Amino acid sequence: MYTKIICIKMTAKKNSRMGGTLNASVLFKPVKRRDFLKAIALGVVGWGVAPNALARNLNFPSSTPAETTDDSIKDYINKMKYFNRYHKNDILVSREEYRIFESTLQRLKRLQWYMGHGYFQKLSFNGGIYIARKYSEVGQFSRAELEFLEKIFYEDAANYGFYGQKPTKNLTERINKKDLVRDRSNGSYLYNGVPLETFKKIKRILGDNVVLTSGVRGIMKQFLLFLNKAHKYNGNLSLASRSLAPPGYSFHGIGDFDVGQAGFGSANFTVRFTHSEVYKKLCELGYLKLRYPRENRLGVRFEPWHIKTIT
Repeated sequence: MYTKIICIKMTAKKNSRMGGTLNASVLFKPVKRRDFLKAIALGVVGWGVAPNALARNLNFPSSTPAETTDDSIKDYINKMKYFNRYHKNDILVSREEYRIFESTLQRLKRLQWYMGHGYFQKLSFNGGIYIARKYSEVGQFSRAELEFLEKIFYEDAANYGFYGQKPTKNLTERINKKDLVRDRSNGSYLYNGVPLETFKKIKRILGDNVVLTSGVRGIMKQFLLFLNKAHKYNGNLSLASRSLAPPGYSFHGIGDFDVGQAGFGSANFTVRFTHSEVYKKLCELGYLKLRYPRENRLGVRFEPWHIKTIT
């Protein structure tokens, strides 16, 4: 498997599935993915290491200039540090598709409003299409909107700079509602088994100080979160992927969940959470098994609130 190490600029790339256009880079040197991840690890852990020392630890092809290798590592570190900023070579929704992008997002918002946040969180793709078609308050998804959603789902997220696994490989996969338990405090859901038992243990120790901030997310919920984040930054899909897993790549769909400090509000989704009593206590007791720790190699910012329950 190979990772695209960007060298020069952005150009348009045709999407092989739907024939649409995403702004994607094509000028690159082929580098084995494991070597790129090794480079990332070295760069994040040893930001002060001299460039030549970094290069000696990697197995890049001889045709790849050392400058390109070092620049790629530094670029990755910079993106993780400033994840909410625009960066060179970020992939954006194309001008041609921007209108469809916006109409799709607005329809997803209406769908969530109509169904309510709780039910929307476990909604499948086909279920969302059915509800939208049946109720005029939402309105039927157009063919172009459905094609756009399909393209986003099947796009290789590595093109955005996201290197995580994809636990949900089929767009029409459904969550078995019999496997879910509703959290009465905020209407979120958890899977029975390890996820529920893990949260119960945390709750027994920390009591009302800890809250479930996000549980199970179906594919439509992940579409809404990801596209809404991209929309806030003019369709920047790469920027969105540094904070939110692209649809299909989220482990919230199969068991992971987020926790926070009661009364912290939106600060629970920032580094400020690491100063909370909940975070400190979870660290002391060894309950923090993070999906996206500091210095992760997956192209995702540090998420100290995200509890990993599925390996």
